[in-house]
Amino acid sequence: MLKATVFREYDIRGIADEDLVDENIVSLGKGIGTFLSRQGAKSLVIGRDIRLSSERLRNALIEGLLSTGVNVIDVGVCLTPVQYFGIIHLDADGGVMITGSHNPIEYNGFKISKRGVAPVYGEEIQEIRKLIEGEDFETGSGELVKKDVISDYVDMIKSKLNFGRKLKLVIDAGNGTAGILAPQLWRDLGCDVVELYCEPDGTFPNHLPDPTVPKYVVDLQKKVLEVGADVGIGYDGDTDRVGVIDEKGRMIFADKLIAILIREVLQKHPGGKIVFDVKCSQALPEEIIKFGGEPVMYKTGHSLLKAKMKELQSPLAGEMSGHIFYSDDFFGFDDAVYVSGRLLRIMSNTDKTLAELVDEIPSFESTPEIRIEATDEDKFKIVAELSEHFKRSYETIDIDGARVLFGDGWGLVRASNTQPVLVLRFEARSKERLAEIIEIFKSKLREYPSVKFSDSDFEIA
Repeated sequence: MLKATVFREYDIRGIADEDLVDENIVSLGKGIGTFLSRQGAKSLVIGRDIRLSSERLRNALIEGLLSTGVNVIDVGVCLTPVQYFGIIHLDADGGVMITGSHNPIEYNGFKISKRGVAPVYGEEIQEIRKLIEGEDFETGSGELVKKDVISDYVDMIKSKLNFGRKLKLVIDAGNGTAGILAPQLWRDLGCDVVELYCEPDGTFPNHLPDPTVPKYVVDLQKKVLEVGADVGIGYDGDTDRVGVIDEKGRMIFADKLIAILIREVLQKHPGGKIVFDVKCSQALPEEIIKFGGEPVMYKTGHSLLKAKMKELQSPLAGEMSGHIFYSDDFFGFDDAVYVSGRLLRIMSNTDKTLAELVDEIPSFESTPEIRIEATDEDKFKIVAELSEHFKRSYETIDIDGARVLFGDGWGLVRASNTQPVLVLRFEARSKERLAEIIEIFKSKLREYPSVKFSDSDFEIA
């Protein structure tokens, strides 16, 4: 029986050889097939990443799905956005992507979608768990077919992008799925491409594929400087998140990347609502307003942002983790290839360098995302108590945790939906004020024995 803890907020995830054994995944297939078929689903698209366990999980999952009477279209090893594209392109009723994303090697998981690539998350994932626990399954005999949609996906991307001048870029695929198509795609569109770790390899011999973590982009930064590239692009393991390095070797965090992307979007959608998560810099809403848009701060979580974006008919949304969504001339799902292509198009149609574009954005002193240990049992209670504490003295935004506004800076604490950690981020007008705000939070967090951190976790670069 699958442990309750593998049923997360946005996906189903666990250690492949312990939690995700074949018997459990056959049951999971039955649960997903039952849940979706009772909503009218007849056909589902299944894709998988390059992790060593993904093919085994694919076989067990499909066995369970077929037994509920749904038909399965297997699109094979692919990028998560290719699997999403397959749902739309093949007019299917939903699907499952088998992927461990950026997690450690021993993990794997399942991202579930309904028709239109609407994410299955939150209470719906718990409903699937209850179906499995009660063995409340539909029965039938579905059919399995295999289809390759990668070439159709590449043709679609090419039809939407063209570049005004030749760019030199370094790609770090982290030995994940992006290496399947991204280097050749950008070459076909006229770019000079230098490859780093673009050979798909589920052992991830160089580094884990997470381009938002500074230690995993060191090689990319060095290579950009070494070859004199215009930009470095890092993709995560299943290529739904992107990280960017400018020609000076600097990491461009996702909030600044979104601030660059909105300029083109808001020309086409004046007054458009741009959705972003609570971890983003104050510079982002300021830039959205400057370029004629309406900023909408919302909860962290790619499924939550995707749903909010659809509700508000927003042309663009994104979060600090590197999930960025376009509905402007696209399908509304998070696709790191398309997002990086939109950035390349912007860069190719200006005489400015990427660093110059970035430096036009108001600059604050800020920390990257800080993650400190807490327990799953206590984390939400701690955040609720901190929120009430800070509200007594400061304006506090509580749509997702507590974003405490100090006038000349802010601090955020929220409970991770996927791990036993608290997530924090801080920003201020000066390094001195940043250190003061951090200390306010640290002194309060020390009151909780289940919260573990050291001063080095909060070091300011």
